This record gives sequence, structure tokens and C-alpha cells, in this order.
Amino acid sequence: MLKKITFKKIVIIVIGLLLIFQLFRIDKTTKPLDTKTDFISVTQANSEVASILKTSCYDCHSNQPVYPWYTNIAPLSWWIKHHINEGSEHLNFSEWGTYKLKRKDHKLEECLEMIEEGEMPMTSYTLIHGNAKLNDAQKTLLINWFKSSRDSLKVQNPETEH
Repeated sequence: MLKKITFKKIVIIVIGLLLIFQLFRIDKTTKPLDTKTDFISVTQANSEVASILKTSCYDCHSNQPVYPWYTNIAPLSWWIKHHINEGSEHLNFSEWGTYKLKRKDHKLEECLEMIEEGEMPMTSYTLIHGNAKLNDAQKTLLINWFKSSRDSLKVQNPETEH
């Protein structure tokens, strides 16, 4: 016969699990910035574009994420690290110089679509990082920058499809 589990016991078990979770930390090491491969350097982005990218994109899409205090709390830290890993795997601005022209063109096209459709930066990110939310002027600036970057790729390789 099973003993009746009280609310107090459930709370103690949950707190115990949360304490045990704290033993499993995420890796917060970052790679040094390599200006030879970084998107901002390679594309010679102006300071305004660079600032927007660093504020709204680089935490999840580069090798230089900034880990706020709450990434010390598991399991929240695991969820955030998963998002960072997933984001930088999909598009890593720090590795831009290593991408082939066709991949660069495709990624720029995706950047355009994500910003135009309001999918990036993600709402789950901008809820906590209000300064990362793009206003209309910032969206227009980035869209124009990504379009001109695609045009520059076309000059480098006229066979790149647009």
C-alpha cells in the first residue's frame, strides 16, 4: 500500500532536486574574437549596424555570448545554453569568414526573412533583454544592410543565386 504523499514532502523533494541540479553547471567559456572571420569585421559593418547586431543577435549567434547572472541557475541555465548552442549552430556570425559564398547568401536571405517576419530576435529573448528588441528604424537599417551585403556577394560571385 502506497503512503500518502503530502504537499510538504513534494516541496522538499522539488527543492532537493533543484539543489542537486545546481551541481551540473553549463560551460560558459567563449572563443576569442577573430576579426578575420567575424561578420562585423568581414562585412565592414558601420558602428550602428555593429551595435544592433551585438545587442540583438550575438548572444545566440556568435562565439561571444554574454552570460547573465541567471545562467547560474539550473535548469534555466541548461535551457539557455541549449538555445545558444542551437542558434550558433544555425548561424554563427563569428565564423562568417569560413562560410562559402552560397551559404553566406542563404544565411543573409534567412536574416532578412527573420527580421521582416519579426521572428528574430526571439520574443523569449527580448522579454528579458528589452534593449535587444528591434524598433522599426533598426529593422529597416538591418534589412538594408543584409540586402547590400547580398549585393556585395553577387559582385564577388555573379553565379550566386538571388
